Amino acid sequence: MASFHFQIKSGRNGYDHSHYVARKGFHRKRGDLVAAGHGNLPSWTEDDPAQLWKAAEKYERKNGAVYRESIIALPKELTPEQTRALVNDLVQKLAPGKPHQFAIHAPKSSLEGEVIPHLHLMTSDRADDGIERIAERFFKRYNAQHPEKGGRKKTSGGRNRLEIRNDLIQLRKTVADTINHHLAINGHDERVDHRSLPDQGMRKKPERYLGPAKIKGMTDKEKAAYIEARKHGAS
Repeated sequence: MASFHFQIKSGRNGYDHSHYVARKGFHRKRGDLVAAGHGNLPSWTEDDPAQLWKAAEKYERKNGAVYRESIIALPKELTPEQTRALVNDLVQKLAPGKPHQFAIHAPKSSLEGEVIPHLHLMTSDRADDGIERIAERFFKRYNAQHPEKGGRKKTSGGRNRLEIRNDLIQLRKTVADTINHHLAINGHDERVDHRSLPDQGMRKKPERYLGPAKIKGMTDKEKAAYIEARKHGAS
């Protein structure tokens, strides 16, 4: 079975993080960028997502998230073209109407040297409502009586803890279902499962995180032993 990994983060350093995602500046030396793109940007950004995050850092309320980021493992079974089709599908489902920026990274594992493709998707909670606003007003509080006088409404607001939990579970399922659909239409039998290991009826212990520094100090024999133990759930 292909592995499932879906993580959601939020942050305020959107401008710098956008350069990390797009592998710009000194991040370019990583050499693992496969593809990048963006969409649904307001006109004042002039089609540059970095300007969206820069403005969000300046005008978004101090305790509000400048961006949210989904990090999703992509199946290694798919070709580059098939992976791009999957990513386009995921972006459409996870960021409908939302300003967003995404990139596909394919670094090599420091332990086994295998390529690990994954998606970074940065989104703004300020979904499009068809009203043109300048940057400063774009991030103001939403005005229900006069929407044109306030900012864009945030999709993240007004939910209690149970609703947030249920939405996250549904989101994980949507991601897994989308990945499985693309595996199926491309002739692969592998499938991912969004449920936790206990919910799947599995008693495998959580894998011990080694980190790049630890792996770098391991001998080839130690790496081989760890990989073998991982296959049997003993790492």
